[in-house]
Amino acid sequence: MLTDIEIARQAEMRPIVELAQEKFDIPVRHLDPYGHYKAKLSLDYIEAIQDRGDGKLILVTAISPTPAGEGKTTTTVGLGDALNRIGKKALICLREPSLGPCFGIKGGAAGGGRAQVVPMEDINLHFTGDFHAVGVAHNLLAAMADNHIHHGNALDLDVRQMAWKRVIDMNDRNLRHIVEGLGGRINGVPREDGFDIVVASEVMAILCLAGSLGELRERLGRVLVGHSRDGNKIFARDLKAQGAMTVLLKDALCPNLVQTLENNLAFVHGGPFANIAHGCNSAIATRTALKMADYVVTEAGFGADLGAEKFIDIKCRKTGLRPDAVVLVATVRALKMHGGVPKDRLQQEDLSALEAGFANLERHLFNIREHFGLPCVVAINHFVSDTEAELRLLQQKVAALGAKAVVCRHWAEGGAGAEELAHEVVALARQPNRFHLLYPDDLPLWDKIETVARKIYGAGGISADAKVRRRIEALDRECRHFPICIAKTQYSFACDPELRGAPTGHVVTIRDVRPAYGAEFLVVICGDIMTMPGLPKVPAAENIDIDEEGRIVGLF
Repeated sequence: MLTDIEIARQAEMRPIVELAQEKFDIPVRHLDPYGHYKAKLSLDYIEAIQDRGDGKLILVTAISPTPAGEGKTTTTVGLGDALNRIGKKALICLREPSLGPCFGIKGGAAGGGRAQVVPMEDINLHFTGDFHAVGVAHNLLAAMADNHIHHGNALDLDVRQMAWKRVIDMNDRNLRHIVEGLGGRINGVPREDGFDIVVASEVMAILCLAGSLGELRERLGRVLVGHSRDGNKIFARDLKAQGAMTVLLKDALCPNLVQTLENNLAFVHGGPFANIAHGCNSAIATRTALKMADYVVTEAGFGADLGAEKFIDIKCRKTGLRPDAVVLVATVRALKMHGGVPKDRLQQEDLSALEAGFANLERHLFNIREHFGLPCVVAINHFVSDTEAELRLLQQKVAALGAKAVVCRHWAEGGAGAEELAHEVVALARQPNRFHLLYPDDLPLWDKIETVARKIYGAGGISADAKVRRRIEALDRECRHFPICIAKTQYSFACDPELRGAPTGHVVTIRDVRPAYGAEFLVVICGDIMTMPGLPKVPAAENIDIDEEGRIVGLF
């Protein structure tokens, strides 16, 4: 059996400029090629098509992830190819992969099997340099803040109340908490600091929410750097940093065009994680795609409790986007794991475990339909170990809830394996829906957090120590209109990653809150989640290499 990278290497890619002209009549002058097979789309072109009508927006999400795999990105690509196969003009919108997971445990994020975006190696590695630009812009602000302190500190920044960490696009637990500025006065002012991963940066969130260079610059100016010793907030604009940061990000704001294995166009742009950030590709890519295509298929990170909730309550709230239908991805393997089967026994048929694990799918389906008012189809991402009895049981249980489950074979067959799903999506997207946000803008911040915890996670409540509670109450006076962005484990509805299935009555413990004034949401850090991940005992990097012919091996 061929690996993902071997399949991608066999792809007959077409020049991206040629493909963009042929399929969407994009003039060459509006495409900035990065080699032959990837290009950035100009902001001038995006502005020129704003008077067009919008196509249908299809959101792909999933059950709670497990080590068994779900295949959300693979399904997004397969569905996009399938829609084009049945005669619809469709575009795909994905996030860019982060190098941390690529060399850690998760691998890349370009799909898999016969449902991939290519050039896979480029996309999973440095791509067009967007993440580099985000990291440099973020760290420029950190450097300017420390430089300001070193040269007299006219703003009276309190080194004990700095809010702006540094970032790097690699999992490195040793950088979570550091002491910097050692070695005497010439090396700066000693203080405690730390690093987050690039995908947790507020700069990444801002890039993915901004609709223009002007909005990008304005939002960057509102980034909170820290506080003065008398308690006044110090923002990036006070350091006159927003202009230079925007310069570093001006090319990164332009969406990236690539193609699928079946030579259909896809935007791959932006990449905030869903477990520690808002988990969506850039708003500018999604909105542009809707002006260009009849159907736009996009994904939200991890399970529907994190990715879909943030897609709706943050991205849709901020941009006016409105999904027309939702695809909930599940696998028999993952549901059996939610039902208690260990990973090494997933090949065996186990109807009782499947039935027990179905509770996870059921809650996600309920949340999508009832709490967000959206029609939903379940996509069963087929594995060769699935038995007919297991597939039949899963379809019957979904049907009993008044929805449809479609067995999809896009991993093995490409778009042809997802045509039934494409027809179902078209039918759902034509129906009127009751789309709504989970909570209103003016609800107190504490109540917003509790609403997500109770309604989406099935929690019995939320808790925080007195210090964090006072901080939320203080922020409520100025940030009540902010949506909330909960950072928690992706593996469970609870804060405990070992609580699989659909736990109820658990308590969501709030460890910290961080206001993102530029992105305009409140990051709520829960349980043991880290905004700087670490590498596993055996990182994927150990298996990634380059052979004697210069070909990359081991990337997945």
